[in-house]
Amino acid sequence: MTWALRFQGTGNSSAVELGSAMATIERDGQPWLTIDCGSEGLTEYIAHYHAYPQALFITHAHLDHVSGFERLFGANYFASPRPDGTRLYVPAALLPLLQQRIAGYPNVVAEGGANFWDAFRLVPVGDAFWHDGVRLECFPVRHHWPDTAFGLRLRGSLAWTGDTRPIPEQLAKFADAGELVAHDCALRGNPSHSGIDDLEREYPRGLLDRCLLYHYGGAGDAQALTARGYRVALPGDCVPLQPPRPLPVTHA
Repeated sequence: MTWALRFQGTGNSSAVELGSAMATIERDGQPWLTIDCGSEGLTEYIAHYHAYPQALFITHAHLDHVSGFERLFGANYFASPRPDGTRLYVPAALLPLLQQRIAGYPNVVAEGGANFWDAFRLVPVGDAFWHDGVRLECFPVRHHWPDTAFGLRLRGSLAWTGDTRPIPEQLAKFADAGELVAHDCALRGNPSHSGIDDLEREYPRGLLDRCLLYHYGGAGDAQALTARGYRVALPGDCVPLQPPRPLPVTHA
């Protein structure tokens, strides 16, 4: 069984030519779990897989990460037969924000009689959840207000930070099994996002060597980060992952 991470987009909210930051974990070449649902990223997903996502994890409710949901709602709700298995794994603290941003508009269809969530199987998640028999972990990151943005861990395989400032304490816990760390990073940081100087100041060399940088400001950022010796994700890249590891079993 092979695992990989395919990037639908790698840019920040201004770098539309790179697509909104979004990626899909693949298993044996097939989409397994998609992270976020921006408009440009959803377009790239459909172009590559010739289908809509069937399982998504949402990191936070900024529009460059959730703006594809109106299209996804329409594709699901008006399909015949209507699919009933499109899962949305949403950290429980995000649910009020996601409701405000994408689901609360009155009469989601003009005829009435429909709720936004009718088109999905909503699964609120806490510290961990199960998808397709595999356990994943969810952890808060540093992006704007506390408990409004979250990362994702597939143990031994991938730690996805989502949009964040440096989070050394979280990665010491949630990237301690050799995971590839897909990390928010541009040339210069700001109060909501990491810059490369921030990561170099706060992360040990061994962790930096496992980082794959995304959510940067443009092609020039990517070239400069690469010139400094870092791995940078580009739209369309498919990166091999190690198979996930189960939690270690301890005996009394």
